[in-house]
Amino acid sequence: QVQLVESGGGLVQPGGSLRLSCAASGFTFSAYDMSWFRQAPGKERELVATSTPTGGATNYAESVQGRFTISRDNNKNTLALRMNSLKPEDTAVYYCSARHAYILGRRYWGQGTQVTVSS
Repeated sequence: QVQLVESGGGLVQPGGSLRLSCAASGFTFSAYDMSWFRQAPGKERELVATSTPTGGATNYAESVQGRFTISRDNNKNTLALRMNSLKPEDTAVYYCSARHAYILGRRYWGQGTQVTVSS
């Protein structure tokens, strides 16, 4: 079955950096759009960034543009999110997500990893 396992979250000071990772299994990773979402307390889940199957095109939320970088390794079935210049408003649970790029179907979710930006 599809499994998405996030890691790398934690507590970081404003201006700091974190790298999140997502290990994927149970599906053909190279055929899926892979995304990071986040959800802050009391807010709706929002899209942070998406990587298409080849990693050749990425889409970022305006709020993270220039600070976050999404990347993928189709040989290792992993997705990463490098987060720089973190702000308190980046505090949220971050979720790895997968959806087939070519066939309409469901979106899969990981369990999430907490990122807290605070001094």
